[in-house]
Amino acid sequence: MQVYLLIALGGACGALSRYGIGRAVNIYLAQIHWPLGTFAVNIAGSFTIGAIYVLITEKSSLHADWRYVLMVGFLGAFTTFSTFSLESVAMLEAGKIAMAMLYMVATLASCVIGCWLGMSLVR
Repeated sequence: MQVYLLIALGGACGALSRYGIGRAVNIYLAQIHWPLGTFAVNIAGSFTIGAIYVLITEKSSLHADWRYVLMVGFLGAFTTFSTFSLESVAMLEAGKIAMAMLYMVATLASCVIGCWLGMSLVR
């Protein structure tokens, strides 16, 4: 039961953080016709999951229970891959093929690089 509560706590915080950051980015950068809020959140989440993974599994700097709070709960709710997918399909359906392809490639590459950077910097 404790694991479920840890995940729920992290998930609630992650969802609220995602909403707040995504909204702020989209409001302040509304002139950019790109889902920048989702893009920023996915990169930040990828970086953070890499760093936390190293802290828990390689450095033992965090208790293993933090995996449930931070990786499963917080980052599971914080990152927005499903939203990314929906936005990509919406661009494709709107006939913005080049923009959709660029968004998909840039997101995937940036998130993998973000995860690697998070791991490398913590190591």
